[in-house]
Amino acid sequence: MPRTIPIPRAAILTLLALSGPAAAQAGKAEAPIPGATLALMAQKGVTAASPVLFRAYKKESEIEVWKKGPSGYVFIKTFPICRWSGQLGPKRKSGDRQTPEGFYTVPQRQMNPNSHYYLSFDVGYPNAYDRAHGGTGSAVMVHGICSSMGCFAMTNGTVGEIYAIARDALNGGQAAFQFQSYPFRMTAENMARHRTDPNIAFWRELKAGSDRFEASREELQVSVVAGRYAFAPSRDPVIEAAVTTRRAVEEARITALAEAGEPAVRTTYSDGGQNAFWAAYTARGGAVGDISRPEALAFAGQEVVVVPGHRAARPVPESVWAAWAAPDSVLSPRWMAGFVPSYLRAADPFAALTARLPARYGDGLPSWLATGLGGPLTGRPNLSGPVPELLASAESL
Repeated sequence: MPRTIPIPRAAILTLLALSGPAAAQAGKAEAPIPGATLALMAQKGVTAASPVLFRAYKKESEIEVWKKGPSGYVFIKTFPICRWSGQLGPKRKSGDRQTPEGFYTVPQRQMNPNSHYYLSFDVGYPNAYDRAHGGTGSAVMVHGICSSMGCFAMTNGTVGEIYAIARDALNGGQAAFQFQSYPFRMTAENMARHRTDPNIAFWRELKAGSDRFEASREELQVSVVAGRYAFAPSRDPVIEAAVTTRRAVEEARITALAEAGEPAVRTTYSDGGQNAFWAAYTARGGAVGDISRPEALAFAGQEVVVVPGHRAARPVPESVWAAWAAPDSVLSPRWMAGFVPSYLRAADPFAALTARLPARYGDGLPSWLATGLGGPLTGRPNLSGPVPELLASAESL
């Protein structure tokens, strides 16, 4: 019969004291994903084990969760950031308090269940791009406790859920998840407004990655070529065509907004920012833990206008200017003596020697003129003769 060895009471108390914090640490690191979030995943056709991807936006102070479904990544939910530090723009060196921007990779080894900031994972700064530009520093985390020296600081409750989502995806077979960090939501409007910022060239690189993800819903395959971010094309030609189209449309919108008089601004911070949700919560007496430099949050996100905006002249609708120009308009008698509208002039005999007419010239004609190209118009100028032939040839260009 085995002999029972008595254990002194003091030893038992010592073991309990030593095992208590460890058990608590293990408990919070293994806490399940909340049921409401699992329900959101189920609605989108994904599970806790499906691959995950995170997107962070500093100006808006948000982290988005995306999960991979049968047709690409789908949006699940957004978490408000309790604190980030520095200014908009990339992190360059250790101690600059900058929260990084770029594309990062988080494998299992960067998950920290024993963090001094409740729970955390290292985003992977510096990456290959950061190192190519001399970036220094380490231990840039998404963590609990509302205190940041260059990290994405959440509350303990929100980081616990983020940690659980990341943990279950890694346990489900994902080798590493992507963490995309942006200065702000990469819209054409934001790019136009920040077009004079010293970081705009770098932000255009981030914009290219953001647009690619938005159009493809595929995880970005990122590399660094000649010190710039580069992205591998999609294997699906249809998706790649959609990416190309989105990039062209977004670039055109940025240009159009600037030309239309969108003001150019610089957004300045005393030391980073905080989501408005947590600002309102703490103002009502809610507890989020220690907040780093709370006085700096009062001066967050001040926009300085660099180029004042102006209203661009609105184009006159065709229905209006066509009525003005029509021969039966009340404005017709006001034509200057000897003035002949271009559409009434004889064909230029030297036209063949000049540059070709713009493609689809007729698309810009007044509707009342375009409908009468085949012959005379009742009560309007006679368009017979060389003019219809000229316009007909223009139509074919």
